[in-house]
Amino acid sequence: MIITYLHRIGWFVGLVLLQVLILNHIHIAGYATPFLYVYFILKFASGTSRNELMLWGFFLGLIIDIFSNTPGMNAAATTLMAFSRPYFLRLFMPRDLLDSIVPSFKTMGVFPFFKFMVATVFVHQLTLLSIEFFSFTSLPLLLLRVVACTLLTCTCIMAVEGIRK
Repeated sequence: MIITYLHRIGWFVGLVLLQVLILNHIHIAGYATPFLYVYFILKFASGTSRNELMLWGFFLGLIIDIFSNTPGMNAAATTLMAFSRPYFLRLFMPRDLLDSIVPSFKTMGVFPFFKFMVATVFVHQLTLLSIEFFSFTSLPLLLLRVVACTLLTCTCIMAVEGIRK
């Protein structure tokens, strides 16, 4: 149990530092920014309670907000992502899997994990960028940024997932 929390805290700190120090300064063509820190929420076991997920998500987003000077935007988006994660996991997880698995290419299969990842990252990006824009007057630009950030973030997550195991 202690080892699990130490492992989570290590990933938490590592992803926050990577996001704040490096990834927040990458803007591909002015539209796409990778948000790799959401990988932390994706990798919780499927048996994790929604309350625990939402607490981890809120504090992860809050720490990113503090270092990025974005008041509450990441906290709101990450909390919503953590809230909707169990629904997407149930929707895309094969029925014959055990109750408590850690979502990955290996445990879920490539295509179900890919659909799960894209859906949850899309919810995060749509929420985050809608709060950032705070207007629907330039809806095509908002949708372009959401799709570009989702694709870039999913590409980064697939690279990390491929390296891990």
